[in-house]
Amino acid sequence: MKNLQKLVIAVSVLVLLAPAIFAAKAQPPREHPAYLHALADLRHARAHLQRPGGGELREQERKAIHEIDEAINEIKKASIDDGKNLNDHPPVDAQMDWPGRLHRALELVNKAHEDVAQEEDNAFAQGLKRRALEHIDRAHHHIEEAIHLVQ
Repeated sequence: MKNLQKLVIAVSVLVLLAPAIFAAKAQPPREHPAYLHALADLRHARAHLQRPGGGELREQERKAIHEIDEAINEIKKASIDDGKNLNDHPPVDAQMDWPGRLHRALELVNKAHEDVAQEEDNAFAQGLKRRALEHIDRAHHHIEEAIHLVQ
């Protein structure tokens, strides 16, 4: 009889604690607003590097876009994805000249770098963060090269 009572108590406790246990596991991972800002800035920088009217891109601009795409992919691998596509960004000023667009892309890439560079305590995300920063830094370099070519 005592074993039956112990079993009933154990099952009752389990039934009472089950919702709390499952709710804790179902919680989404901690949000990373800095990474979400970086994604938005990278998409916006990418848009500034697209030639108006679909004109031919120089090698530096193509490389910068490639590095931005790779940085976006690294951030998304860390399960930080806002679900937006590359074309979801603030509008690019149609009146802005090409050097202005390059400078604006550089500003946005720098902002993304600052956001991604914030402290990360998740060991898995640290490697992704490092790789994302490497791609962002390469994009920065290629954009600077493009700026020097148009001056």
